[in-house]
Amino acid sequence: MSLANIKVESVKPEYQFSSVYAPGEIKANGYKSYVVSPRTESVIISRHAALGEYVEIGQKLVTLFSEAMAQAQADYLIASTEWQRVKKLGNKTVSESRLLQAETTYNASYGKLIALGLTEKAINGISNKDIKAFGQYALTAHREGVVLQDDFIQGQRVDAGDSVMLLADEKQLWVEAKVSPNKKLNLSIDSPAVLKLEGQSYNAKVIQEAHTIDPVTRTRIIRLGVQNADDNLHSGMFVKVYFQFATKQKVMAVPEEALIRSADGDWTVFVEDHPGEFKAVEVELGRALGDFREIIGLDSGTRIVTKGAFFVASEIAKGGFDPHNH
Repeated sequence: MSLANIKVESVKPEYQFSSVYAPGEIKANGYKSYVVSPRTESVIISRHAALGEYVEIGQKLVTLFSEAMAQAQADYLIASTEWQRVKKLGNKTVSESRLLQAETTYNASYGKLIALGLTEKAINGISNKDIKAFGQYALTAHREGVVLQDDFIQGQRVDAGDSVMLLADEKQLWVEAKVSPNKKLNLSIDSPAVLKLEGQSYNAKVIQEAHTIDPVTRTRIIRLGVQNADDNLHSGMFVKVYFQFATKQKVMAVPEEALIRSADGDWTVFVEDHPGEFKAVEVELGRALGDFREIIGLDSGTRIVTKGAFFVASEIAKGGFDPHNH
């Protein structure tokens, strides 16, 4: 039994799942993705991250040049210098209105740089020593993730709002399953499903169901969420989606491979009377439940061969051993 990898288990009524298949595609999690884009018309000078690279928060992604940024940096430097000078003089030398004006001008120039996408660290680093670098600025990662898109080349001019890079956290991904509109599926949020890709299975849950029909594919989209702890799933992959539906009552079910046809064409399973002793018992088949099949005709707790039944049948057929160990 050990060499033939024969497995014997007790069969008891349990809740089982039936499956409904739909093709699916892995998508980036839109709620955990970030589009990297300039906030003013700019020219891309250099890249610091490549497609597929994992980046961390604050990591430099691209360096750009902008005339508007150069003017904003110059205005900030002037305003900052004036504000520091006026503060040192104090209100004994400078009027209250002059202090207020200098502070307001400084805050406005600082805010403009923030609005253009500069970080506080980059702003604090602006000085007269870097005048030649005025207009240059870096876009950094606002969240950790993988670079999924970088549709640009160095020297390219981009407008404000143009997508330069797309960052996505691939620890949790979306799957968009395409289901025929005629197929009646009683799905709700958190309904379970199993994804299959290259022999691997992944548990998923329904997170959203579209109420409209895709005009191109004429299907409705059901979105699922899947954990990607081992990093085997990536955006753009195609997977098989099997929606799982539990039976309303507990049923007796056995793996499909436990079922063997007898010589007269009836379905049988091998029941273990005593350890190592088997006999074929006819059963009636019920519903197909994924990789299992509902059976009728066995008592709860009956021990049957659930793996290696074909080997047992072949040994009996050729008389290699007596199933009753006689």
